[in-house]
Amino acid sequence: MLIDLAHFTPGLSLTGGLVIGLAAAVLVQANGRIAGISGIFGGLLSWPRNDIGWRIAFLAGLIGAPVMASLAGMPATADIEAGWSEILVAGFLVGIGTRYASGCTSGHGVCGLSRGSIRSLAATATFMAAGFLTVFVQRHMIGG
Repeated sequence: MLIDLAHFTPGLSLTGGLVIGLAAAVLVQANGRIAGISGIFGGLLSWPRNDIGWRIAFLAGLIGAPVMASLAGMPATADIEAGWSEILVAGFLVGIGTRYASGCTSGHGVCGLSRGSIRSLAATATFMAAGFLTVFVQRHMIGG
């Protein structure tokens, strides 16, 4: 196995993981709510809602953090080797998956597993296996 030391950032990764865990813990302690992004966003689409403020604040933080990092001279960059049509199809499929799984990677993988949820364990194992299989097929069978 080869580690790309130029992009190996264990300190930043650990810090990011700790901040995500802290945010999830604060949300569940303060609001009794799980920090699942699909549920938070989906809750904005259901009217009337009396809990719109914290949902907007949470999503604003997700969008605002990389904007603030970029303004501080630390832009987040991604090299996505796909066109817009592929990205839109992938996003649509992820949306369908989150509806069938009753949650997304953040809800099941971060919050559900930490609560010992068997349903979240099954969901996380399923979407991780699907991701591994997709990468394998793309790199070894299609010729990526």
